[in-house]
Amino acid sequence: MNNIDKRNRLGDEPFNYRVTKDNTVFLDYNGRQVKILNGTEAEKFLKRIRAADNITEAQLIMAKITGNFKRGNEQKGN
Repeated sequence: MNNIDKRNRLGDEPFNYRVTKDNTVFLDYNGRQVKILNGTEAEKFLKRIRAADNITEAQLIMAKITGNFKRGNEQKGN
């Protein structure tokens, strides 16, 4: 895991998710909504996130699903 998150960005827990009654998942990055999952995509996500061993692994799952967070150009919100 150290090789994946070299700058320890996931340690700050920038990702969060919310689930609605109809199993729609809203993924947030630093408090801003960045992705919406529904249907089988949401079911797969919830299965993976519940199987995560720790917070860092859950953060990595959310980072991979949101995509485009591997180049180091993401910025902190004001």
